[in-house]
Amino acid sequence: MSDALPREEPTSAGIKDVAALAGVSIATVSNALNHRERVAAPTLGRIDRAIGMLGYIPNGAARSLAAGRTRSFGLILSDLGNSLFVDIARGAERAADERGLSVVLANSDGKLEREDRYVELFAETRVRGVLLTLNDASHFRAIVGRHAHGQPLVMLNFHDDSGRYCTASIDNEAGGHLATTHLLETGRRRIVFVGGPDTLQPVADRRRGFRRALASAALDPVDEIAPTWVNRADGWQVGQALADRVLGGDIDGIVAASDLLAAGIVQALSERSIRVPEALGVIGYDNNQAAWDAPIPISTVSQPGEELGFVGSQLLIDEVEEPDHEHRAIRLAPSLIARRSTER
Repeated sequence: MSDALPREEPTSAGIKDVAALAGVSIATVSNALNHRERVAAPTLGRIDRAIGMLGYIPNGAARSLAAGRTRSFGLILSDLGNSLFVDIARGAERAADERGLSVVLANSDGKLEREDRYVELFAETRVRGVLLTLNDASHFRAIVGRHAHGQPLVMLNFHDDSGRYCTASIDNEAGGHLATTHLLETGRRRIVFVGGPDTLQPVADRRRGFRRALASAALDPVDEIAPTWVNRADGWQVGQALADRVLGGDIDGIVAASDLLAAGIVQALSERSIRVPEALGVIGYDNNQAAWDAPIPISTVSQPGEELGFVGSQLLIDEVEEPDHEHRAIRLAPSLIARRSTER
């Protein structure tokens, strides 16, 4: 039989040990962990040194419960396949980093049930607040109805002037006007708008900008086509349907509500040997990879996605930290990027 003494398991340092070594109360250590702004700098220094010497690791879940919220916020994105939303995430993370916070991502695919589920999940995990990218007004009304008195919630890519929530969005009507004006400046006059459904707020706004630009030029739309969605396959179907009208000279310009639509349209027309931009000009919207990495680089309206995510995060952080916070609706300006698809 071995007479060796049983090995003692190492014990982890606790908050009491940190308080004793730093010469402060447990409450002061708790404040240093959860509300550093409440603790004087010299005291913070002693506590931080004690934590380092003892190798103390705070219990994140316990800290969240004590503080009432975590050091993170949630970001629910509509479509991770669209580079706009990747840019939004980058901007949100940049704003979070500046405040010592982190971002937890979720992808809803634009489905209300998933948006609703993630808002509820984030509430249960006590994040500081939620950024939610939206494009459908009916989804907005549903979310407002179910979570009207919950955690701080900021809407991105959606504008609402009621003052119920902070919103940060792109001025999509200005973007639609910008795209159409560009085609007019290249000499196109028989112009079609392609984008749908109109339940998508950004698409409806871009359509209004399209109409306003044509009205300013004393022109009427040749047609307005609303496919079921805004993806490449939808654009391909529209291109196939419009090909004969392009060949007949009825159409010399197309404003597409997304770059994916524009790319699908150009692909379908090329299969009918219709040359872009010689036969007609095509412009998209978003400035994602579908525009700049196409066989014929597509002109587009660029959205400042990273700035949108950054501004939205600032709105959310301010709402959490400022007792007298007032809801604001911020709109950012888009910009034109002219490429081969609209050259003359």
